[in-house]
Amino acid sequence: MKSAKARTIFACQSCGSQTPRWAGRCPECGQWNSLKEETTLRRAGDAHGKRAVAEQAEAVPMTDVAVTGDARLETGLTEFDRVLGGGVVPGSIVLVGGDPGIGKTTLLLQVLPCLQTDDRPVLYVSGEESARQMKMRGERLDIHSPSLYVLAETSLEILLKSADTLRPAALVVDSIQTVYADDITSAPGTVSQVQEVACRLMRYAKRTGVPVFVIGHVTKEGVIAGPRLLEHLVDTVLYFEGDKSQTYRILRAVKNRFGASDEIGVFEMHEHGLREVANPSELFLAGRPDDSAGSAVVSSLEGSRPILVELQALVTSTGYAMPRRMANGVDGNRVALLLAVLEKRLGLHLSGHDVYLNVVGGLRIDEPAIDAGIIAAVISSFRDHALDGQTCWLGEVGLGGELRPVSQVGLRIREAVKLGFRRCVLPQGNITDQAGRHGMTLHGVRAVDEVLEHVMTSA
Repeated sequence: MKSAKARTIFACQSCGSQTPRWAGRCPECGQWNSLKEETTLRRAGDAHGKRAVAEQAEAVPMTDVAVTGDARLETGLTEFDRVLGGGVVPGSIVLVGGDPGIGKTTLLLQVLPCLQTDDRPVLYVSGEESARQMKMRGERLDIHSPSLYVLAETSLEILLKSADTLRPAALVVDSIQTVYADDITSAPGTVSQVQEVACRLMRYAKRTGVPVFVIGHVTKEGVIAGPRLLEHLVDTVLYFEGDKSQTYRILRAVKNRFGASDEIGVFEMHEHGLREVANPSELFLAGRPDDSAGSAVVSSLEGSRPILVELQALVTSTGYAMPRRMANGVDGNRVALLLAVLEKRLGLHLSGHDVYLNVVGGLRIDEPAIDAGIIAAVISSFRDHALDGQTCWLGEVGLGGELRPVSQVGLRIREAVKLGFRRCVLPQGNITDQAGRHGMTLHGVRAVDEVLEHVMTSA
C-alpha cells in the first residue's frame, strides 16, 4: 500500500480557498494576509476512504420516509427553543458563536441537562478547560446533574469513541478550533482541521440522531473564525451578542434550516447563570426619560416577535469642515440616506451639524420600518422639542420623502398597547389594517412633512 506524501499549500483562513504559492491577498475573497501555510498529509484508511457498499445509504421516496413523534426536543428555556424554531431537532448540528466571556459555555451548560433522558446522559466535551474547572463552573451555576458527563479532550478520534461508548442524548463540543483530527497534520484551528472536524461531527450527528452543539470562536470583525464553509456545513448558526458591561444577552439565529433565521432570544446574566426575559420590550425601554428631545420609540419585528426599543438622536453644531455621522445599532448608510431626505424634502440644514444616533440597549436593528422613528428623533433633537412619551413611530421612508407601509402592523400595535402606548404615527397605507387597535389612536401620514407636523405638535 502506498503511503500518502506531505503537500504544502497556502489556505485562506477566511474563505478556505487553497493556492500552491503564498500571496499577500486571497485571490478568491480578497482578504489581505489571510493565506497561511499548511501541510496536508492523509494516512491510508482515513475517514474519507471508500466506505463499504453495505454502509452506503439508499435513495427512497420522500413519502416513504418515516417521521417520529419526537421531532423537537424542548430544552426548558423558552427563549432558546424560540430561536431554534420550537426546540432542538434530533440529529442536527448547531454552531454557537460569540465574543469571549459573553456566556456561550454558560448557556449550553444550562441547556444540556434538560436534554437528558432516563437511559441516556448528556456529554460536554471541552478542549479549553479541565474536568475540575468544569466542575467549578457547574457549582457556580448550581448544576448538579449526575447525568451530565464532562470530557476534557482535544482529539477528535477519542471524542467520537467516547461518544459512541456513552451514547449521549446530546453532545457539546467547546470549541471546534481546539479539536484536531489525527490524520490531518495541520495545527488545530486551521482551515483543514476545522473543515475535517466539522464534517465528521456532522456525519456523527446524522448517523446517530444525536444533536450536536459546537462552540466557535469569533474574529475581531465579529464573525465566526475559520472558513465560511463551516457555517454552510451546520444546520443552525447562532450568535450570542451583548455588551459584557451590561447584564442582558441576545441570542440571534442567522441561519436555521428548521425555523426562522431572524428570531432572537433575550437573556439576563446573573450570578448563577442566565435567566430568560419574557418581555424584552420592558427591558429595552427601562429608564426612558419622559421629556427628552431626540428620543423616539419604534417597533421592530425580530422574527415573529415585535420588540419596542428607544432610538436616541443628538444633533449639534459641528466644529469641523465635515460633519460627523455616527450610528450605533443601525446601519450608518441608512442614516445618511434619511438625513439627505430631510435636507432635500424639509430644508433642514443638517450639513452644518453633527448627528449621533443610538439604539438604547445594544440591540441592532436592520428593519426599514424604524425609518419614521429615526427622522422623528433627528427632527426632535434638531428643533429641541421633546416627543410625546406615549407615541410609537412606524414607517419606511423612500427617497421621495414618502412613507411606505410596513408589515405586521396589528402585531406591533398590540405590543405597544400592552406597554401603555396610546398613540401611533404610521403610514397612511397601514390605516386599513384594523387588527390590534384596542384603544390605540392611529395617525396616518403620507410624507416626511406630515411627520414633522406630528413632531412639533406632540408634547
